[in-house]
Amino acid sequence: MSARSALHRYRRRLAWRAVHGLWAAAQRAGGITAETPAGQRFGAFGAGSLIGFPAGALYGERSIEIGSGTMIGAQVSLSAGMVPGQDLGEVPLLRIGDRCVIGRGSHLVAHYSITIGDDVFTGPYVYITDQNHGYADPDVPIGRQWPSNAAVSIGSGSWLGAGVIILPGAVIGRNVVVAAGSVVRGEVPDCCVIAGVPARVVREYVSGHGWTRRAPAPEHHG
Repeated sequence: MSARSALHRYRRRLAWRAVHGLWAAAQRAGGITAETPAGQRFGAFGAGSLIGFPAGALYGERSIEIGSGTMIGAQVSLSAGMVPGQDLGEVPLLRIGDRCVIGRGSHLVAHYSITIGDDVFTGPYVYITDQNHGYADPDVPIGRQWPSNAAVSIGSGSWLGAGVIILPGAVIGRNVVVAAGSVVRGEVPDCCVIAGVPARVVREYVSGHGWTRRAPAPEHHG
């Protein structure tokens, strides 16, 4: 190996270490906690909670409450309302409980009411929203029609796998497992496993029998 080649490799190693060292320092310093200026913009930001760096889109923070001991991954977007600076009143639109974990790259988009209980864990890239676009008028572009809102709630102790989508009006019970990639709408009982598009109960906890597989619904032939 020539001296020039060795010097080039040495410089590349130094640059690599410098870049990664600076990035690690930025991640540590850039996290949002209750003590940081960004954390103080939230309606509530519990002790020991953290939003990882870099954060995704954050706006409507005054209408967002985060409990204690909750970890929100990097590139997670938390929004309340349609646009930054919108007057949303005194009632919080997005509430995340204590000891939750929200996976990297997830989007929680609140316009009306999203409530996440305590000890809820999600995988990465989960999407939760309480608003649907309207499409009643076929002559008006969908994006210009008035949307409809329906409250969303996710019960304590539940787990949402990677890529799950929670649609407006979903009411998920306690200790529910939502399989990766599922799309959830409607009501989901406590202590069950749901999967699919749309998600359906595939396993449930039955007192005295433990976890049992639910038989598929019979097909109807016209």
